[in-house]
Amino acid sequence: MNISELLARNARKFPEKIAIIDGDTLLSYKQVDETVNRLAASLQRLGLKRGDKAVLYMPNTKEFVYAYFAVLRLGAIAVPINARLTAEEVRYIVEHSEAKAVIAHEWIYEALSPLVRDFDLLWIKTGEAKDGWRSLAQLIHDGSAEPVVCPLQEDDEATILYTSGTTGRPKGVLFTYRNILAVAVMMALETKLNKNSRLLHMMPLSHSAPLHLFFIGGMYVGATHVLSPTFSPEALLQFVEQHRITHFFGAPVAYLLTAKHPRLHEYDLSSVEYWTYGGAPLSAEEVRFVAKQFRTDRLMCLYGLTEAGPNGTYLSPEEHAEKAGSVGKWAALNCEVKIVDEHGQEVPIGEVGEIVLAGEGTMKGYYKDEEKTSETLKNGWLYTGDLARRDEDGYIWIVDRKKDVIISGGVNVYPKEVEDALRAHPDIVDVAVVGVPHPEWGETVKAFIVAAKPIDNLADECKRFLAGKLADYKIPRLYEAIPVLPRNATGKILKQVLRGRGHETTARG
Repeated sequence: MNISELLARNARKFPEKIAIIDGDTLLSYKQVDETVNRLAASLQRLGLKRGDKAVLYMPNTKEFVYAYFAVLRLGAIAVPINARLTAEEVRYIVEHSEAKAVIAHEWIYEALSPLVRDFDLLWIKTGEAKDGWRSLAQLIHDGSAEPVVCPLQEDDEATILYTSGTTGRPKGVLFTYRNILAVAVMMALETKLNKNSRLLHMMPLSHSAPLHLFFIGGMYVGATHVLSPTFSPEALLQFVEQHRITHFFGAPVAYLLTAKHPRLHEYDLSSVEYWTYGGAPLSAEEVRFVAKQFRTDRLMCLYGLTEAGPNGTYLSPEEHAEKAGSVGKWAALNCEVKIVDEHGQEVPIGEVGEIVLAGEGTMKGYYKDEEKTSETLKNGWLYTGDLARRDEDGYIWIVDRKKDVIISGGVNVYPKEVEDALRAHPDIVDVAVVGVPHPEWGETVKAFIVAAKPIDNLADECKRFLAGKLADYKIPRLYEAIPVLPRNATGKILKQVLRGRGHETTARG
């Protein structure tokens, strides 16, 4: 079995069933499959072949679906990338992946104009041909509708997803068909996906969870997919009500923003069976807030990382009442989880260690980086870099990223704990905590604060607020108010940028 065959099989089983809804366009499984065949035939005529890499620079639209399946149908390797990346970020990925084609959307293709003259590739965009770009629509029109059968098996290479690169250059995570199918099946079973399910895709399909878990998971069972190129709280509410959505996956911020929508209670959201979130856990307070606003008891937390497929652990809707903020107790289907010390031995209940995962969804490796692969994959286990502890009931609580731990005076400080405490301040909108050099302690704790309004005597106010909530050694000594935290295209905070600011314009207590 391969992913291309999922679509072909559904076209045979459910030819008239709606597969894709993109705006006002409704496409059956048969229509999508025939379009993919036509595009694959044209790409093959232009020389794209087995093992070639094709970069997909597109938002969530029907053309992404066509391009993704057409590339895989030829035995080529799909490289979906975030539609918000800059030309220079795309340049690196094109060079590193040794891409033979770039397929972009008309809305954003001009961002890549500086690259077209520098690379002898197939440059293809939606809409009309222009300035060195071929027309995707014309290729579809000119291609034969005769079936193109993907020759690959489960152990063959399928996709490269590039990590967000918060600590350096993005790494290409290479997946086989077996990896992707393992996590797709996991998601289908864990969230009870079936042919009657209706999935809303607002998070970028260039990311592992939206693509592998929900898009491919939905394709596995023949579900209907509703595509949205962007997220907004208003759009989320409208789509759910209009299309009777049963499953939605979003980053925690998508839920928090939507929960504050002034007319949320006017929308009928009763069709949703699973409100899933991942990328970061919601705190217990945030879960209660979202659940109350959404009037739901169907929140589900997913924990994993790109390199794991993603696969990992989950906190079911039923467990949220008592364990909100945890990432769950059990590993999901096709996965195992442990928390280990620096020697790979499991740590006792209550002690902090690193989460390691094992399962069929785990990546084949980092593309062209054997050294980094060997650092991450050890004895069949994927070392996540996430530090966590189990409580007395066995539930896992994330403490922080291993690389972000601050060692001040020989004592560990976990920035996430400090950030969570500061976010509870009524005037603090966002916060990031990092370690900065200190001549005596090695590092000291510094908080970068984004406030809703100016806070007088910022350091004094934050220290007053944290007193009694955190041990004294955890309370930041340095504070800086900034208008916005630096983030990459996927929304992750660039802490290395903040560390680089050192002691500039700090308010000292």
